Parts: sequence; C-alpha cells; structure tokens
Amino acid sequence: MPRKSPKNVGLIGLGIIGSRVAAKLRSEGFQVYVWNRTAKAAPNFLGSPAEVAEAADIIQIFVADSGALFSVIEAMGDALTPDHVVVCSATVGPEAVIEAARYVQSRGAGFVDAPFTGSKLAAEKRELVYYLGGEEEVIKRVKPLLTASSKALVPIGEIGSAATIKIVTNMISAATTQTLAEALAIVQHAGLDPAVLGAAIAQNACRSGVVDLKLPMMIAGEYEPHFSVKHMLKDVQLGVSLANWLDLEVPVTTVTAGLLYGAVQKGWGDLDFSALYKTYAAALVEPAKAAALVVEEKLAKVVELPAAKVTGKPARLTRAPGQRPLEGERIEPGEPGARG
Repeated sequence: MPRKSPKNVGLIGLGIIGSRVAAKLRSEGFQVYVWNRTAKAAPNFLGSPAEVAEAADIIQIFVADSGALFSVIEAMGDALTPDHVVVCSATVGPEAVIEAARYVQSRGAGFVDAPFTGSKLAAEKRELVYYLGGEEEVIKRVKPLLTASSKALVPIGEIGSAATIKIVTNMISAATTQTLAEALAIVQHAGLDPAVLGAAIAQNACRSGVVDLKLPMMIAGEYEPHFSVKHMLKDVQLGVSLANWLDLEVPVTTVTAGLLYGAVQKGWGDLDFSALYKTYAAALVEPAKAAALVVEEKLAKVVELPAAKVTGKPARLTRAPGQRPLEGERIEPGEPGARG
C-alpha cells in the first residue's frame, strides 16, 4: 500500500465529471488513487473504497445516487479514521447527505457536503463551482483539493444545505432547458432560421449559461452527454420530493420531471438532457416547407369554394291559405292570383 502524503488524494466514481477531476488533480501535482464500481484503465486504480481510504486521508466521492454513496462509505468501514475527510460531491439530496455524514462522523472522520455545478467542459477547464456545507475547519482542509478543479467555492452553511441548493439550481436548469426546447420548436416549425433565436437571446435578459450551452446542441441535433437525461431526472425527482416534504407545490418542476421520465422511456437516458428537444425534432418538417404549409393553410381559409351542384329540384315554400304572393314571385296554376 502506498505511503500517505499530503499530496495523496482519493477519488471514487470515474464518470463524466469524476474522471476529468481526477485528470485535473494529477495535472496539479496530486497523487490520485481511484476506484469505480466498474473497473477502468486509470492510474492508481485500487481494489476497493477501503484501499482508497488507506492510501489517502482526503477522499472525494462522485457517484450517481444515494444507494451508491452509502455503499461506498460502508465499504470504507474501519479504514476511516479521525485523520480522514470525506468530500461528498454526489447530488443525492439533503436527507441522504446528512445520513452519510452521520456514518462518516461516527468513525471520527470529517465530512464536507460539496456538490458542484458545471459540465464536463467545466471540469476539464478547472471551472467547476462547489457549494460547501460543513464545519469551517474541516472545509479548510479540503480547499486545496477543491480549488484544483474549480473557479469558485461558495460557502452555503451546514451539512445538507449545500445539497439543497444544488437540487434547486438543477430544477432551474431542467425547466429552462425544457422551455428552450419549446421555444426552438416554435421557431423551427414556423420556418424561421434557428440562428435568429440565438441572436435574439444573446441580447435578451433570458440568456443564461444553460441556454448558451444547450441551444447549439439542440440546433445541431447532437446530444453527447455533458449531463445525462437520467441524472437530471433523478435530481428533479429529488426536488419534487423535497417540495412535498415541505408541503409546497412545484408544478413546473413536476411537469418537467414527467417529460424527463418520458425521455428515459424513449431510450434517451444516457444522452445529454438537451435531448428533451428530440420530442419536437422528430416531428419537424423542413423549415421552408413548414413556412409554405403555413401560408397555404392561411390562404385556404380565405379562398371561396365553388358553389355546390344542385342534384334535384329544391322544395318549394308554400304560402298560408289566403296569403297573397309577393311582387315578382312565381305563381303556380290554380293559386289565388294566377291567370287562367
């Protein structure tokens, strides 16, 4: 087993973000010991979470859900000591984070609630932003680790508070992306060049980092995962659960969760969550053709249709007995006023 050093760090979870953070830490001079549930060809890949804890005192965790988080910290078991700090960068919600912290702290180790915002490009460029919950002295110990992959560290409060902020910010990102998909669908189905939407948004107050990242992906129809549909669905469901616990209604988030679930059911779970646009793109007619159809449909509403052909003699209206005919009205033989 490698000898511990202040530059030794552990990292568990080599997904889209974890793998890039590990690479960034190495480039910053850290000796990084890693583990992943699925074995990967990575430097210093160890056999278990316990071995990672034996190699490094500070361990950052990037896993997908609370089940994976509990599995990892339980697997560390007796390898956790008062010398350790576990940095939880998984998005699992405040309840799971608090439970994980209690387990870690029962072993005497420190715990930092440190979810992040940023995509794989941000991780590659050292532009993640970490939200931090926990004791100030413990956070101070892990700042060199977190600074190596981030542009900002935002203190939030106690353990669990950072997890809450991460959930609500992802709720905003999910709803924004769904609305963006709807807006782009209207633009394209109306026959407009989608580039004009981008130009308009660039000068509009609705512009955001999410829009800047997701709109080009939707227009190009390329959904390489920066943050997957299935992971965003999990986060939005956490938001709905948190709102339910607080007895709050969140209709936009609830609808967005349903749309994300539908995307997973269509087999898009591993795509970037900008794939919400695929629902509209699948039915999209070419813009020029769409514009022609709109014009044709409008013209059809104002063009007079030809008169219908009469296939039989129309029924003749009868006058009441004694009623005189109107001037110019045809009088049948035998009617009053008829000439003999």
